[in-house]
Amino acid sequence: MSASIVRATVRAVNKRKILATRAALTLTPAAVNKIRTLLQDKPEYIGLKVGVRTRGCNGLTYTLNYTKEKDKSDEEVLQDGVTVFIEKKAQLTLLGTEMDFVESKLSSEFIFNNPNIKGTCGCGESFNI
Repeated sequence: MSASIVRATVRAVNKRKILATRAALTLTPAAVNKIRTLLQDKPEYIGLKVGVRTRGCNGLTYTLNYTKEKDKSDEEVLQDGVTVFIEKKAQLTLLGTEMDFVESKLSSEFIFNNPNIKGTCGCGESFNI
């Protein structure tokens, strides 16, 4: 039902208070624009789904996939016309997180700026809470 799209990096954010927001995950304008671009030529998909799985040297890593439907337990984040669904298993790990998209000469990736992370691996791909 879903297909992997891109790689994501995690960054721990120090000294940031978790503030109550309308959504568990907020998107930067760059992330909104990239998601919109990714979905533009794929009318069969309704949004992206963020999940979490056990992987890497620090325990957990985020997954990003296209999705055609919303599961019952998914949290829906609708921002500026794009939809991101959060799998149940990932919901608590994302509270207060900002999803950004960064592009440089060497890479382009989604970045999760997460205040809940206690540690990350050297490459930033896996984390623990």
